[in-house]
Amino acid sequence: MKAIRFIIVFILSVFFSSCDFLELEPNDFVSAEQYYKTESDLEAALSGVYSTLASGSLYKSYMIGRLGLDADQGYDNRGTDVGTVSDYNVSPTDVKILKFWQDLYLGINNANILLEQINKKEIVMPDSVKQRIVGETLFLRGYFYFLLVSNFGDVPLVLNSNDSSQPFRTPALQVYDKIIQDMDSAALKVNDISALGFGGRVTKSVVYGILTRVHLFVAGIPYNQHDHYEKARLCAKTVIDLNFHKLNSNFQQVFINYAQDIYDTKESLWEVEFYGNGIGLYANLGGYVGGNNGIRNTFDLTLGYTYDFINVTAFAYNVYKTGDLRRDFTIAPFYYKQPTVPAQKVNWSSTQIFNRNCGKFRREYETLEPKHRSYTPQNFPLLRYSDVLLMYAEAVNAVNNGPTTEAYDAINQVRRRGFGKDISTPEPTIDLSGLDYDGFLAEVQNERSRELAFECLRKGDLVRWGIFFPKMKKCLEDANAAPTFTDLKLAKSTFTNVSARDVVWPIPSYEIGVNPNLTQNNGW
Repeated sequence: MKAIRFIIVFILSVFFSSCDFLELEPNDFVSAEQYYKTESDLEAALSGVYSTLASGSLYKSYMIGRLGLDADQGYDNRGTDVGTVSDYNVSPTDVKILKFWQDLYLGINNANILLEQINKKEIVMPDSVKQRIVGETLFLRGYFYFLLVSNFGDVPLVLNSNDSSQPFRTPALQVYDKIIQDMDSAALKVNDISALGFGGRVTKSVVYGILTRVHLFVAGIPYNQHDHYEKARLCAKTVIDLNFHKLNSNFQQVFINYAQDIYDTKESLWEVEFYGNGIGLYANLGGYVGGNNGIRNTFDLTLGYTYDFINVTAFAYNVYKTGDLRRDFTIAPFYYKQPTVPAQKVNWSSTQIFNRNCGKFRREYETLEPKHRSYTPQNFPLLRYSDVLLMYAEAVNAVNNGPTTEAYDAINQVRRRGFGKDISTPEPTIDLSGLDYDGFLAEVQNERSRELAFECLRKGDLVRWGIFFPKMKKCLEDANAAPTFTDLKLAKSTFTNVSARDVVWPIPSYEIGVNPNLTQNNGW
Protein backbone atom coordinates (compact mmCIF):
# COMPACT_ATOMS: atom_id res chain seq x y z
CA MET A 1 0.00 0.00 0.00
CA LYS A 2 2.68 2.48 1.02
CA ALA A 3 4.98 1.70 -1.90
CA ILE A 4 2.21 2.11 -4.46
CA ARG A 5 1.19 5.45 -3.00
CA PHE A 6 4.69 6.84 -3.11
CA ILE A 7 5.24 5.76 -6.70
CA ILE A 8 2.20 7.86 -7.50
CA VAL A 9 3.57 10.76 -5.48
CA PHE A 10 6.82 10.57 -7.43
CA ILE A 11 4.90 10.70 -10.71
CA LEU A 12 2.86 13.65 -9.44
CA SER A 13 5.99 15.62 -8.73
CA VAL A 14 6.46 15.84 -12.50
CA PHE A 15 3.09 17.53 -12.90
CA PHE A 16 3.13 19.88 -9.93
CA SER A 17 6.39 21.77 -9.84
CA SER A 18 7.27 24.11 -6.99
CA CYS A 19 6.01 27.65 -7.31
CA ASP A 20 5.72 30.81 -5.28
CA PHE A 21 2.39 31.41 -3.58
CA LEU A 22 1.50 34.43 -5.68
CA GLU A 23 2.76 32.96 -8.92
CA LEU A 24 0.34 30.07 -9.14
CA GLU A 25 -0.05 29.86 -12.91
CA PRO A 26 1.37 26.38 -13.57
CA ASN A 27 4.44 25.91 -15.73
CA ASP A 28 3.75 22.20 -16.20
CA PHE A 29 3.84 20.66 -19.64
CA VAL A 30 0.39 19.14 -19.15
CA SER A 31 -2.60 21.19 -18.02
CA ALA A 32 -5.12 20.16 -15.39
CA GLU A 33 -7.82 19.99 -18.07
CA GLN A 34 -5.70 17.52 -20.03
CA TYR A 35 -4.55 15.52 -17.05
CA TYR A 36 -7.75 14.63 -15.15
CA LYS A 37 -9.33 11.91 -17.28
CA THR A 38 -9.83 8.83 -15.10
CA GLU A 39 -10.44 7.72 -11.53
CA SER A 40 -6.78 6.75 -11.24
CA ASP A 41 -5.80 10.29 -12.29
CA LEU A 42 -7.83 11.66 -9.39
CA GLU A 43 -6.29 9.19 -6.94
CA ALA A 44 -2.83 10.16 -8.16
CA ALA A 45 -3.66 13.84 -7.76
CA LEU A 46 -4.89 13.19 -4.23
CA SER A 47 -1.58 11.47 -3.45
CA GLY A 48 0.10 14.62 -4.71
CA VAL A 49 -1.87 16.66 -2.17
CA TYR A 50 -0.85 14.25 0.59
CA SER A 51 2.79 14.60 -0.44
CA THR A 52 2.79 18.17 0.91
CA LEU A 53 2.97 16.67 4.40
CA ALA A 54 6.21 14.92 3.45
CA SER A 55 7.90 18.00 2.02
CA GLY A 56 11.23 19.12 3.42
CA SER A 57 9.79 22.24 5.04
CA LEU A 58 7.19 20.19 6.92
CA TYR A 59 7.39 16.78 8.55
CA LYS A 60 10.19 15.39 6.43
CA SER A 61 12.76 17.73 7.96
CA TYR A 62 12.21 21.29 9.17
CA MET A 63 9.31 20.70 11.54
CA ILE A 64 11.06 17.90 13.40
CA GLY A 65 13.65 19.91 15.26
CA ARG A 66 14.48 22.97 13.17
CA LEU A 67 11.52 25.34 13.57
CA GLY A 68 11.50 25.78 17.34
CA LEU A 69 8.19 23.95 17.72
CA ASP A 70 9.43 22.01 20.76
CA ALA A 71 9.33 25.28 22.73
CA ASP A 72 10.08 24.62 26.40
CA GLN A 73 10.90 20.96 25.76
CA GLY A 74 14.00 21.29 23.61
CA TYR A 75 16.39 23.41 21.60
CA ASP A 76 18.49 23.07 18.44
CA ASN A 77 21.94 22.10 19.68
CA ARG A 78 23.78 21.71 16.38
CA GLY A 79 24.82 25.34 15.96
CA THR A 80 24.26 25.16 12.20
CA ASP A 81 20.99 27.13 12.36
CA VAL A 82 22.11 30.02 14.54
CA GLY A 83 20.32 33.23 13.59
CA THR A 84 17.20 31.47 12.29
CA VAL A 85 13.80 30.32 13.47
CA SER A 86 15.55 27.32 15.04
CA ASP A 87 17.09 29.40 17.84
CA TYR A 88 14.35 32.06 17.90
CA ASN A 89 16.65 34.62 16.33
CA VAL A 90 14.19 34.71 13.48
CA SER A 91 13.65 37.46 10.91
CA PRO A 92 11.11 38.00 8.10
CA THR A 93 13.79 36.88 5.63
CA ASP A 94 14.13 33.44 7.23
CA VAL A 95 14.36 30.85 4.45
CA LYS A 96 12.76 28.03 6.49
CA ILE A 97 9.68 30.10 7.23
CA LEU A 98 9.39 31.15 3.59
CA LYS A 99 9.61 27.55 2.40
CA PHE A 100 7.03 26.46 4.98
CA TRP A 101 4.63 29.13 3.70
CA GLN A 102 5.22 28.34 0.03
CA ASP A 103 4.96 24.56 0.35
CA LEU A 104 1.68 24.82 2.22
CA TYR A 105 0.19 27.19 -0.35
CA LEU A 106 1.40 24.89 -3.11
CA GLY A 107 -0.44 22.04 -1.38
CA ILE A 108 -3.53 24.25 -1.06
CA ASN A 109 -3.36 25.11 -4.75
CA ASN A 110 -3.09 21.43 -5.71
CA ALA A 111 -6.09 20.69 -3.49
CA ASN A 112 -8.06 23.51 -5.14
CA ILE A 113 -7.24 22.14 -8.60
CA LEU A 114 -8.44 18.68 -7.62
CA LEU A 115 -11.67 19.97 -6.09
CA GLU A 116 -12.41 21.96 -9.24
CA GLN A 117 -11.59 19.19 -11.68
CA ILE A 118 -13.46 16.42 -9.90
CA ASN A 119 -16.68 18.37 -10.32
CA LYS A 120 -16.05 19.40 -13.94
CA LYS A 121 -15.17 16.09 -15.52
CA GLU A 122 -17.51 13.28 -16.46
CA ILE A 123 -15.29 10.55 -15.05
CA VAL A 124 -16.76 7.08 -14.72
CA MET A 125 -16.37 6.20 -11.05
CA PRO A 126 -18.54 5.21 -8.10
CA ASP A 127 -20.00 8.21 -6.32
CA SER A 128 -18.71 6.84 -3.01
CA VAL A 129 -15.16 7.00 -4.35
CA LYS A 130 -15.67 10.51 -5.66
CA GLN A 131 -17.06 11.68 -2.33
CA ARG A 132 -14.17 10.09 -0.44
CA ILE A 133 -11.63 11.89 -2.63
CA VAL A 134 -13.48 15.17 -2.11
CA GLY A 135 -13.58 14.58 1.63
CA GLU A 136 -9.88 13.78 1.97
CA THR A 137 -8.96 16.77 -0.18
CA LEU A 138 -11.16 19.17 1.79
CA PHE A 139 -9.65 17.94 5.02
CA LEU A 140 -6.07 18.23 3.80
CA ARG A 141 -6.65 21.75 2.54
CA GLY A 142 -8.11 22.59 5.94
CA TYR A 143 -5.13 21.03 7.72
CA PHE A 144 -2.68 23.03 5.59
CA TYR A 145 -4.56 26.20 6.51
CA PHE A 146 -4.49 25.16 10.16
CA LEU A 147 -0.68 24.92 10.03
CA LEU A 148 -0.56 28.37 8.45
CA VAL A 149 -3.03 30.20 10.68
CA SER A 150 -1.70 28.69 13.90
CA ASN A 151 1.83 29.83 13.06
CA PHE A 152 1.27 33.13 11.20
CA GLY A 153 -2.12 34.39 12.41
CA ASP A 154 -4.08 36.12 9.64
CA VAL A 155 -3.26 34.55 6.26
CA PRO A 156 -4.80 34.86 2.78
CA LEU A 157 -7.68 32.42 2.31
CA VAL A 158 -7.34 31.25 -1.29
CA LEU A 159 -10.05 28.85 -2.47
CA ASN A 160 -9.48 28.95 -6.23
CA SER A 161 -6.58 27.43 -8.10
CA ASN A 162 -4.00 29.47 -9.97
CA ASP A 163 -5.30 32.69 -8.43
CA SER A 164 -3.09 35.43 -9.87
CA SER A 165 -4.61 38.13 -7.65
CA GLN A 166 -2.79 39.70 -4.73
CA PRO A 167 -5.05 38.78 -1.82
CA PHE A 168 -5.21 40.50 1.53
CA ARG A 169 -4.72 38.60 4.75
CA THR A 170 -7.96 37.05 5.99
CA PRO A 171 -8.76 37.45 9.70
CA ALA A 172 -7.70 34.30 11.52
CA LEU A 173 -11.16 33.49 12.88
CA GLN A 174 -12.56 33.51 9.34
CA VAL A 175 -9.82 31.10 8.29
CA TYR A 176 -10.67 28.86 11.23
CA ASP A 177 -14.36 28.99 10.29
CA LYS A 178 -13.52 27.72 6.80
CA ILE A 179 -11.23 25.01 8.20
CA ILE A 180 -14.02 23.78 10.47
CA GLN A 181 -16.61 23.97 7.68
CA ASP A 182 -14.46 21.90 5.32
CA MET A 183 -13.52 19.37 7.98
CA ASP A 184 -17.15 18.97 9.04
CA SER A 185 -17.99 18.24 5.42
CA ALA A 186 -15.08 15.84 5.11
CA ALA A 187 -16.26 13.83 8.11
CA LEU A 188 -19.36 12.79 6.17
CA LYS A 189 -17.38 11.59 3.17
CA VAL A 190 -14.22 9.80 4.27
CA ASN A 191 -13.80 6.15 5.26
CA ASP A 192 -13.97 4.64 8.73
CA ILE A 193 -10.50 3.85 10.02
CA SER A 194 -11.52 0.27 10.82
CA ALA A 195 -11.99 -0.37 7.10
CA LEU A 196 -8.60 1.04 6.11
CA GLY A 197 -5.99 -0.82 8.14
CA PHE A 198 -3.21 1.76 8.01
CA GLY A 199 -2.67 5.28 9.28
CA GLY A 200 -1.49 7.12 6.19
CA ARG A 201 -4.88 8.36 4.99
CA VAL A 202 -7.60 10.61 6.35
CA THR A 203 -10.49 8.81 8.05
CA LYS A 204 -13.43 9.83 10.22
CA SER A 205 -11.29 9.26 13.32
CA VAL A 206 -8.64 11.60 11.92
CA VAL A 207 -11.14 14.29 10.98
CA TYR A 208 -12.83 14.38 14.38
CA GLY A 209 -9.52 14.12 16.22
CA ILE A 210 -7.96 17.05 14.36
CA LEU A 211 -11.21 19.01 14.62
CA THR A 212 -10.84 18.64 18.39
CA ARG A 213 -7.41 20.26 18.12
CA VAL A 214 -8.72 23.05 15.88
CA HIS A 215 -11.59 23.87 18.25
CA LEU A 216 -9.19 24.03 21.21
CA PHE A 217 -7.07 26.57 19.31
CA VAL A 218 -10.13 28.72 18.65
CA ALA A 219 -11.25 28.41 22.27
CA GLY A 220 -7.83 29.47 23.57
CA ILE A 221 -5.60 32.52 23.39
CA PRO A 222 -5.88 34.92 21.56
CA TYR A 223 -9.40 34.16 20.27
CA ASN A 224 -11.18 33.15 23.50
CA GLN A 225 -14.19 31.62 21.75
CA HIS A 226 -15.16 29.54 24.78
CA ASP A 227 -18.11 27.82 23.10
CA HIS A 228 -15.54 25.88 21.09
CA TYR A 229 -14.58 23.90 24.19
CA GLU A 230 -17.94 22.16 23.96
CA LYS A 231 -17.38 21.57 20.24
CA ALA A 232 -13.96 20.11 21.04
CA ARG A 233 -15.51 17.88 23.68
CA LEU A 234 -18.10 16.55 21.22
CA CYS A 235 -15.51 15.87 18.51
CA ALA A 236 -13.18 14.00 20.86
CA LYS A 237 -16.13 12.03 22.29
CA THR A 238 -17.07 11.00 18.75
CA VAL A 239 -13.66 9.34 18.39
CA ILE A 240 -13.85 7.73 21.83
CA ASP A 241 -17.40 6.47 21.28
CA LEU A 242 -16.35 4.56 18.17
CA ASN A 243 -15.07 1.96 20.66
CA PHE A 244 -12.36 1.11 18.16
CA HIS A 245 -9.39 3.06 19.46
CA LYS A 246 -7.31 1.95 22.42
CA LEU A 247 -3.91 2.83 23.81
CA ASN A 248 -1.14 0.41 23.01
CA SER A 249 -0.21 -1.14 26.36
CA ASN A 250 3.47 -0.34 25.71
CA PHE A 251 4.37 3.32 25.12
CA GLN A 252 7.76 2.37 23.70
CA GLN A 253 6.21 0.04 21.12
CA VAL A 254 4.25 2.91 19.58
CA PHE A 255 7.48 4.46 18.32
CA ILE A 256 9.17 1.18 17.47
CA ASN A 257 6.19 0.59 15.18
CA TYR A 258 6.91 3.84 13.33
CA ALA A 259 10.50 2.70 12.78
CA GLN A 260 9.44 -0.70 11.48
CA ASP A 261 6.46 0.19 9.27
CA ILE A 262 4.00 -1.51 11.61
CA TYR A 263 0.55 0.04 11.67
CA ASP A 264 -1.50 0.17 14.87
CA THR A 265 -4.54 2.22 13.96
CA LYS A 266 -6.11 1.76 17.38
CA GLU A 267 -3.32 3.93 18.84
CA SER A 268 -1.92 5.81 15.84
CA LEU A 269 -4.77 7.47 13.97
CA TRP A 270 -2.75 9.45 11.41
CA GLU A 271 0.87 9.51 10.41
CA VAL A 272 3.06 10.90 7.64
CA GLU A 273 4.43 8.00 5.65
CA PHE A 274 8.04 7.74 4.58
CA TYR A 275 9.51 4.86 2.65
CA GLY A 276 12.78 3.25 1.72
CA ASN A 277 16.44 3.72 2.51
CA GLY A 278 17.49 6.06 -0.28
CA ILE A 279 18.25 3.26 -2.71
CA GLY A 280 16.72 2.43 -6.06
CA LEU A 281 13.23 3.41 -7.15
CA TYR A 282 12.32 4.98 -3.81
CA ALA A 283 15.57 6.89 -3.39
CA ASN A 284 13.96 10.20 -2.42
CA LEU A 285 10.92 8.96 -0.50
CA GLY A 286 12.53 8.63 2.91
CA GLY A 287 12.38 11.25 5.60
CA TYR A 288 14.63 12.43 8.41
CA VAL A 289 12.53 11.05 11.28
CA GLY A 290 15.05 9.61 13.71
CA GLY A 291 17.81 11.37 11.80
CA ASN A 292 17.03 14.99 12.64
CA ASN A 293 15.42 14.14 15.97
CA GLY A 294 17.34 11.13 17.27
CA ILE A 295 20.35 10.21 19.38
CA ARG A 296 23.59 11.51 17.95
CA ASN A 297 25.57 8.91 16.01
CA THR A 298 27.98 9.82 13.22
CA PHE A 299 30.24 6.76 13.09
CA ASP A 300 28.46 3.43 13.52
CA LEU A 301 26.28 3.47 10.41
CA THR A 302 24.76 0.07 11.25
CA LEU A 303 22.77 2.00 13.86
CA GLY A 304 21.87 4.75 11.40
CA TYR A 305 23.46 8.17 11.07
CA THR A 306 21.79 10.75 13.31
CA TYR A 307 22.19 14.55 13.34
CA ASP A 308 20.62 15.03 16.83
CA PHE A 309 19.17 18.50 16.29
CA ILE A 310 17.13 18.30 19.49
CA ASN A 311 18.59 18.53 22.99
CA VAL A 312 16.17 18.63 25.88
CA THR A 313 15.49 21.17 28.61
CA ALA A 314 15.38 20.76 32.37
CA PHE A 315 11.60 21.20 32.24
CA ALA A 316 11.15 18.39 29.72
CA TYR A 317 13.14 16.05 31.97
CA ASN A 318 11.85 17.09 35.38
CA VAL A 319 8.17 17.10 34.46
CA TYR A 320 8.20 13.28 34.68
CA LYS A 321 7.39 11.67 38.02
CA THR A 322 9.47 8.91 39.55
CA GLY A 323 8.55 5.62 37.93
CA ASP A 324 7.25 7.10 34.68
CA LEU A 325 8.67 4.81 32.00
CA ARG A 326 8.19 7.39 29.28
CA ARG A 327 11.02 9.63 30.50
CA ASP A 328 14.02 7.50 29.62
CA PHE A 329 12.57 6.56 26.26
CA THR A 330 11.43 10.05 25.26
CA ILE A 331 14.70 11.53 26.57
CA ALA A 332 17.72 9.35 25.90
CA PRO A 333 19.59 8.64 29.18
CA PHE A 334 22.72 7.73 27.23
CA TYR A 335 24.91 8.83 24.34
CA TYR A 336 26.83 6.83 21.78
CA LYS A 337 30.54 7.01 22.44
CA GLN A 338 32.25 8.45 19.35
CA PRO A 339 34.15 7.39 17.28
CA THR A 340 33.81 3.85 18.66
CA VAL A 341 32.54 1.20 16.22
CA PRO A 342 30.44 -0.66 17.17
CA ALA A 343 28.92 2.21 19.14
CA GLN A 344 28.89 1.94 22.90
CA LYS A 345 26.10 3.39 25.02
CA VAL A 346 27.39 5.58 27.86
CA ASN A 347 24.96 6.94 30.44
CA TRP A 348 24.79 10.65 31.14
CA SER A 349 25.38 11.78 34.71
CA SER A 350 22.41 12.93 36.76
CA THR A 351 23.39 16.58 36.26
CA GLN A 352 23.80 16.36 32.49
CA ILE A 353 20.24 17.18 31.49
CA PHE A 354 20.71 19.72 28.72
CA ASN A 355 23.16 17.34 27.01
CA ARG A 356 20.51 14.72 26.36
CA ASN A 357 18.91 14.06 22.99
CA CYS A 358 15.33 13.38 22.06
CA GLY A 359 15.14 9.58 22.22
CA LYS A 360 11.64 8.90 20.93
CA PHE A 361 12.63 8.16 17.34
CA ARG A 362 15.50 5.68 17.47
CA ARG A 363 17.20 4.42 14.35
CA GLU A 364 18.41 1.29 16.13
CA TYR A 365 14.89 -0.14 15.73
CA GLU A 366 14.77 0.22 11.95
CA THR A 367 14.69 -3.14 10.22
CA LEU A 368 15.21 -1.98 6.63
CA GLU A 369 18.83 -2.59 5.61
CA PRO A 370 21.19 -1.09 4.71
CA LYS A 371 20.47 2.05 6.69
CA HIS A 372 20.94 5.19 4.66
CA ARG A 373 23.17 7.98 5.96
CA SER A 374 20.41 10.57 5.64
CA TYR A 375 17.02 9.09 4.77
CA THR A 376 14.99 6.94 7.14
CA PRO A 377 11.79 4.90 6.58
CA GLN A 378 10.26 5.98 9.89
CA ASN A 379 6.74 7.41 9.86
CA PHE A 380 5.87 10.46 11.92
CA PRO A 381 2.75 10.70 14.11
CA LEU A 382 0.25 13.46 13.38
CA LEU A 383 -2.49 12.22 15.71
CA ARG A 384 -2.41 9.56 18.42
CA TYR A 385 -5.26 8.30 20.59
CA SER A 386 -3.53 9.51 23.74
CA ASP A 387 -3.71 13.03 22.29
CA VAL A 388 -7.47 12.62 21.76
CA LEU A 389 -7.92 11.46 25.37
CA LEU A 390 -5.93 14.40 26.74
CA MET A 391 -7.78 16.91 24.56
CA TYR A 392 -11.07 15.39 25.72
CA ALA A 393 -10.04 15.73 29.36
CA GLU A 394 -9.06 19.36 28.79
CA ALA A 395 -12.30 20.21 26.99
CA VAL A 396 -14.49 18.53 29.62
CA ASN A 397 -12.67 20.43 32.38
CA ALA A 398 -13.27 23.72 30.55
CA VAL A 399 -16.94 23.04 29.81
CA ASN A 400 -17.75 22.03 33.39
CA ASN A 401 -15.37 24.49 35.11
CA GLY A 402 -13.74 21.49 36.70
CA PRO A 403 -12.99 17.84 36.01
CA THR A 404 -15.68 15.15 35.85
CA THR A 405 -15.44 11.38 36.10
CA GLU A 406 -15.05 11.25 32.30
CA ALA A 407 -12.17 13.75 32.37
CA TYR A 408 -10.36 11.81 35.07
CA ASP A 409 -10.86 8.53 33.23
CA ALA A 410 -9.38 9.96 30.01
CA ILE A 411 -6.23 11.42 31.55
CA ASN A 412 -5.71 8.49 33.94
CA GLN A 413 -5.65 6.00 31.07
CA VAL A 414 -2.68 7.89 29.62
CA ARG A 415 -0.96 8.17 33.00
CA ARG A 416 -1.35 4.46 33.80
CA ARG A 417 0.17 3.47 30.46
CA GLY A 418 3.09 5.80 31.19
CA PHE A 419 3.87 3.89 34.38
CA GLY A 420 3.49 0.50 32.71
CA LYS A 421 0.19 -0.27 34.46
CA ASP A 422 -2.98 -1.77 33.07
CA ILE A 423 -4.83 1.02 31.29
CA SER A 424 -8.31 0.09 32.49
CA THR A 425 -7.50 -0.71 36.12
CA PRO A 426 -7.64 2.14 38.66
CA GLU A 427 -4.28 2.82 40.31
CA PRO A 428 -4.61 5.15 43.36
CA THR A 429 -0.87 5.93 43.45
CA ILE A 430 -0.98 7.20 39.84
CA ASP A 431 -4.53 8.34 39.13
CA LEU A 432 -5.53 11.97 39.55
CA SER A 433 -8.48 12.95 41.74
CA GLY A 434 -9.83 15.79 43.85
CA LEU A 435 -8.60 18.67 41.68
CA ASP A 436 -10.26 21.97 40.85
CA TYR A 437 -10.32 23.56 37.40
CA ASP A 438 -6.88 25.18 37.60
CA GLY A 439 -5.22 22.18 39.19
CA PHE A 440 -6.61 19.81 36.59
CA LEU A 441 -5.64 22.08 33.70
CA ALA A 442 -2.07 22.26 35.05
CA GLU A 443 -1.97 18.45 35.14
CA VAL A 444 -3.26 18.26 31.56
CA GLN A 445 -0.58 20.71 30.45
CA ASN A 446 2.17 18.65 32.08
CA GLU A 447 0.72 15.34 30.92
CA ARG A 448 0.70 16.55 27.33
CA SER A 449 4.40 17.30 27.68
CA ARG A 450 5.14 13.84 29.09
CA GLU A 451 3.12 12.02 26.49
CA LEU A 452 3.49 14.11 23.31
CA ALA A 453 6.99 15.58 23.59
CA PHE A 454 8.77 16.25 20.28
CA GLU A 455 5.66 15.61 18.16
CA CYS A 456 5.46 19.24 16.91
CA LEU A 457 2.62 20.18 19.26
CA ARG A 458 4.19 21.92 22.23
CA LYS A 459 4.59 25.49 20.98
CA GLY A 460 1.01 25.62 19.73
CA ASP A 461 -0.23 24.31 23.07
CA LEU A 462 1.70 26.91 25.06
CA VAL A 463 0.44 29.72 22.82
CA ARG A 464 -3.23 28.74 23.08
CA TRP A 465 -2.88 28.41 26.87
CA GLY A 466 -1.36 31.91 27.01
CA ILE A 467 1.80 30.75 28.80
CA PHE A 468 4.33 30.59 25.98
CA PHE A 469 6.57 33.52 26.95
CA PRO A 470 6.87 32.83 30.70
CA LYS A 471 7.52 29.13 30.07
CA MET A 472 10.30 29.94 27.62
CA LYS A 473 11.91 32.40 30.02
CA LYS A 474 11.78 29.77 32.77
CA CYS A 475 13.91 27.60 30.47
CA LEU A 476 16.50 30.41 30.40
CA GLU A 477 16.52 30.47 34.20
CA ASP A 478 17.06 26.71 34.25
CA ALA A 479 19.90 26.99 31.72
CA ASN A 480 21.58 29.74 33.75
CA ALA A 481 21.36 27.58 36.87
CA ALA A 482 22.65 24.41 35.20
CA PRO A 483 26.23 23.14 35.43
CA THR A 484 28.40 24.60 32.68
CA PHE A 485 29.17 22.43 29.67
CA THR A 486 29.72 22.88 25.94
CA ASP A 487 26.13 22.86 24.70
CA LEU A 488 24.80 25.21 27.36
CA LYS A 489 25.63 28.31 25.34
CA LEU A 490 23.18 27.22 22.62
CA ALA A 491 20.41 26.69 25.15
CA LYS A 492 21.10 30.06 26.74
CA SER A 493 21.17 31.89 23.42
CA THR A 494 17.95 30.24 22.24
CA PHE A 495 15.93 31.10 25.32
CA THR A 496 17.51 34.57 25.53
CA ASN A 497 16.36 35.26 21.98
CA VAL A 498 12.70 34.51 22.71
CA SER A 499 10.37 37.51 22.96
CA ALA A 500 6.62 37.99 23.29
CA ARG A 501 6.25 38.46 19.52
CA ASP A 502 7.30 34.85 18.90
CA VAL A 503 3.79 33.56 19.46
CA VAL A 504 3.54 33.95 15.68
CA TRP A 505 6.11 33.97 12.93
CA PRO A 506 6.69 36.99 10.69
CA ILE A 507 5.06 37.03 7.27
CA PRO A 508 7.93 36.24 4.88
CA SER A 509 9.48 39.36 3.40
CA TYR A 510 9.60 37.79 -0.04
CA GLU A 511 5.83 37.31 -0.05
CA ILE A 512 5.25 40.91 1.03
CA GLY A 513 7.60 41.98 -1.76
CA VAL A 514 5.54 40.26 -4.46
CA ASN A 515 2.20 41.11 -2.87
CA PRO A 516 1.98 44.64 -1.43
CA ASN A 517 -1.46 43.81 0.02
CA LEU A 518 0.17 41.64 2.67
CA THR A 519 0.97 43.32 5.97
CA GLN A 520 3.51 42.31 8.60
CA ASN A 521 2.66 40.88 12.03
CA ASN A 522 3.00 43.19 15.01
CA GLY A 523 6.51 43.40 16.37
CA TRP A 524 8.20 42.16 13.21
